[in-house]
Amino acid sequence: MIGLLRGTLAGRDGDEVLVEVAGVGYRVTVTPALSAGLGELGGEVVLHIHHHIREDAQTLYGFQGVEERRTFGALLAARGVGPALAQSLLSVHSPASLATILANDDLDALCLVNGVGVKSAARLLVELKSRLDIGDLASVVSADEPSAGASEPRSQVRQALAELGYRPEEVGDAMAALPDEGDSSALLKAALQHLGARS
Repeated sequence: MIGLLRGTLAGRDGDEVLVEVAGVGYRVTVTPALSAGLGELGGEVVLHIHHHIREDAQTLYGFQGVEERRTFGALLAARGVGPALAQSLLSVHSPASLATILANDDLDALCLVNGVGVKSAARLLVELKSRLDIGDLASVVSADEPSAGASEPRSQVRQALAELGYRPEEVGDAMAALPDEGDSSALLKAALQHLGARS
């Protein structure tokens, strides 16, 4: 079962929440921040679910957005990354932040995650670059936007950089360094690399 779980928040227990759907309770593993953000018991909640199956257990992992769920699945595909580490990574870094970290080879940012040292961070950079495409970030920004001609990719890149927290002057500098044409994925990657080289 990978999809949406909509129901009533019936309980909290550590890193798990209990969601009741039509009289059936589902235990869902979530981050502390998400658990706290779900509101009061008895309220309606909607979670994006990853159903993780092992020989000895089946666990539901819940996320606030579809991109977090997709990134969680991609992280699990990397060698040496299990559900606990994947969830820890997403507790510290959003999917957009991970894209920036990969573009900038930012070992220090990965080391902010509990249990990740310099050696494991270096291995993770290599592993995750083969699993997480920076282009995914552009798809998040453009998913609900209609096509608007040749200027649309540059507009998407500008919006993505702003959402990542770059200052207007940094965004302007990065945009000025980009070619006039190209798809949003390639342009965003080039912009992040340009900004990383300046820092």
